[in-house]
Amino acid sequence: MPDGDRRGDGDGSGDGVGDDVDGDDTRDALAERRGLDAPVYEPAEDSGLLAEAAVEHARGVTLEVGTGSGWVAERVAADGDADRVIGSDVNPHATERARGRGVEAVRGDLLAPFGDGALDAVLFNPPYLPTDPDNEWDDWQEVALSGGETGRALIEPFLDDLPRALAPGGVALLLVSSLTGFPEVVEYAVDRGLNAETVAEESYPFETLSILALRHRE
Repeated sequence: MPDGDRRGDGDGSGDGVGDDVDGDDTRDALAERRGLDAPVYEPAEDSGLLAEAAVEHARGVTLEVGTGSGWVAERVAADGDADRVIGSDVNPHATERARGRGVEAVRGDLLAPFGDGALDAVLFNPPYLPTDPDNEWDDWQEVALSGGETGRALIEPFLDDLPRALAPGGVALLLVSSLTGFPEVVEYAVDRGLNAETVAEESYPFETLSILALRHRE
């Protein structure tokens, strides 16, 4: 696993805290524990879980949505069988950091910059910490971590657009935390014409992280 504290929770980059996230934690406590003042989300256990699954499953043109530091995309390019690996992120600091790792990175919101059927594989470690709107913070780490009140604020629009951008026979690997409601994410994906299969999973004291493989329903 990469170094760093766990997200307990994830920017399209991507995270969980490994401690209670019920609102009792103050911003200062979180900043001390997880380095939230940094402008780019650093790799943690969730990143490692996604990278391992991606090295096994990614092929062809592979996009990592919310690439953050570019660590996952870099691993997939080095160790996997993808022909081309692209990272995207809304955070300009993240795309700059990813390019520094040698990752082809573009700034963009979820799948919007990519054409119909353009992607053979899509990787996404989304922002998934359920966050009270009154307690959200206006910084890049908030963008990387907060999944809104349900934790699914970016997961759902991603799933709305995925069937358009994913090539026939392609696969998307979506990291899902139990904090966001795993059954709800699966149901939402199925309602959009996707098959969902769990291909990796790890449990921690305060959450379970799963990798869903999503494919067009035949």
